Amino acid sequence: MGCLVNSGVWFVKRIAIATLGTQGDVQPYLALAIALKSRGYSIVLGAPNDFRAFVESHGVEFRGLGTNIQQFLTTARFDKAMSENMLINGPALLRQGQKIVDTAARLSWDMAQGADAIILNLNTSYGIDIAEALRIPAIMTALQPLNSTSEFPFCSYDIPSFGRALNRLTYTATAVQQIYYNLPRNRLRRELLGLDSLKKFGLFANPDGTQLTTLYAFSPLVSPRPRDWPKSAIVTGYWNLPDRTDWQPSEAFCAFLSKGPAPVYIGFGSMPFGAERNTQILREAVKAWGGRAVVARGWGGINPDDLPPSIFAIEKAPHDKLFQYVSGVVHHGGAGTTAAGLALARPTFIVPQTVDQPY
Repeated sequence: MGCLVNSGVWFVKRIAIATLGTQGDVQPYLALAIALKSRGYSIVLGAPNDFRAFVESHGVEFRGLGTNIQQFLTTARFDKAMSENMLINGPALLRQGQKIVDTAARLSWDMAQGADAIILNLNTSYGIDIAEALRIPAIMTALQPLNSTSEFPFCSYDIPSFGRALNRLTYTATAVQQIYYNLPRNRLRRELLGLDSLKKFGLFANPDGTQLTTLYAFSPLVSPRPRDWPKSAIVTGYWNLPDRTDWQPSEAFCAFLSKGPAPVYIGFGSMPFGAERNTQILREAVKAWGGRAVVARGWGGINPDDLPPSIFAIEKAPHDKLFQYVSGVVHHGGAGTTAAGLALARPTFIVPQTVDQPY
């Protein structure tokens, strides 16, 4: 396999990384891939097809894991589920999501051939099964705290701490989440990997019950490592990707900046749903406040048409450069945007949209 063992230490030459999601789910793994590559490892990064040019522009080998995630997120059904009624629209979305995961798993199997280790996350937990079949280590990762703890509730719940016992109880949600991934994982084990089906799955354990090493890509200053976490859970700090482009403010943006005090940044990253609603709220909020704002369109979460002179819409800009021109950051609570704002010491205000963002 190209993987040697010496005194119980694994010497890894080639690493496959599998991730699914929006840019916030891909960019940290690209930063990790670049860091590993600089240390002499051979890296292949598997992600949704949207990100091929982004990954390859940084000199990292890319493998498409199917689907166009932006197209999926901008469907009318997804918008209605997030903005109107999840109960009605959710089941069809879940079925479509399972198909996306199943396709990605089969493509990841091809990608992992010849690898000495595989790095995965919640959305690509099938990597645990691929690692078992290939007899290579699997390394779990996360951008938010997922191992159970008594110190605070599960990160997807926007609730206060209820005490140690009840806090730990909230982590049963991960078991419910895992059910969603079990069907495509067992199908993969039977049809492709030649493995028996599993009756008990775990996000942080190998099929034999041993603990997976789990890397948490956030700062312990922002979210201190729980004292009751296992030793296998390691908080590494953020995996930041410095901008390598020659981005500079456009003439229009420079003109806007020159006409008043530094604006506040407002953006919702890759959250595309509720564009008209969000834009109307934005107009009313900035008018009531009386200040100035620069708004990032992201994947369509803001409609840039007919904005007042106090709001400047920007199509796309690297956060580590754009935030040098703003006085504060208002965003959805994505891990990467949070890190970028704090790194530049900008006051940060969170308007969470979904999943772990309230945490």
